[in-house]
Amino acid sequence: MAFPPGGPADTLARVVASELGPILGSNVVVENKPGANGALAANDVARSKPDGHTVFLSSAGAIAVNPGLYRKLTYKPSDFIPVTMLVATPEVLALSAKTGMKSFDDVKARAADGKDITLASSGIGSMPHMAIAQLHRNAKLPLLHVPYSGAAPAINDSIGGQVDGFFGDISGLLKFLQDGRLTPVGVASLTRSPALPDVPTFKELGYGDMTAINWYGVFAPAGTPAEVVDRLNAAFNKTMQTPKLKEYVRSTGVESFSTTPQEFAAMVSDDSAKWAALIKAEKITVDE
Repeated sequence: MAFPPGGPADTLARVVASELGPILGSNVVVENKPGANGALAANDVARSKPDGHTVFLSSAGAIAVNPGLYRKLTYKPSDFIPVTMLVATPEVLALSAKTGMKSFDDVKARAADGKDITLASSGIGSMPHMAIAQLHRNAKLPLLHVPYSGAAPAINDSIGGQVDGFFGDISGLLKFLQDGRLTPVGVASLTRSPALPDVPTFKELGYGDMTAINWYGVFAPAGTPAEVVDRLNAAFNKTMQTPKLKEYVRSTGVESFSTTPQEFAAMVSDDSAKWAALIKAEKITVDE
């Protein structure tokens, strides 16, 4: 997987691995290979033997964002076969309690005073970065993007006040929002999150185009036989129905999915077009 230990993706991977092993009848090992918004892990999986023994757990970043971000990507989306989406979560703007800002109106007031708002992301081209870019485009605020090498350090520095806040997955932020160390002020989805029913969507705040949904799904190397892909699809979908995964979904505020490979491929295609257009419009580069 393309993420460091300690973040929401790592937690998801380890819960899934513990439940998937008995279903497949084999040990499932999680290997963390963060870097380059998923490119390092993607390259490793793309070179793997297409026999179903190595798969890629990715967020939207490596598959749907990177192709529009990197001029010379070291892998192609066609190097992978979508297996299934596991979960999806909208991005939430969470501010450090140390800022004193408690609503998006406070953010706008601070901007009106001529002050930059520093927002962390889990890396250039990550879904949190895409959410920041969307907010900049829609709200025209002086946002300073601060990329980190993963969600965990971005969250830690947001809590500590080194940056004003973090645009991140609800699943990775929920406990910090609940204990007050971070303050949620807006959710980037069309409807409110059941996990944060009192937090307005950016559509409610007047920014109807603000939708940033991060998904986590499984991909196999290109050339993996269709029957192997179907077997993996069935195993992962069964895993998402186990009591342990249902509790994970309930406690983290994500939405679980059980898609066919074809349904997941269509979602990836739609997202790829959306994020490529935003990257071009905002002139986002890896040298930002």
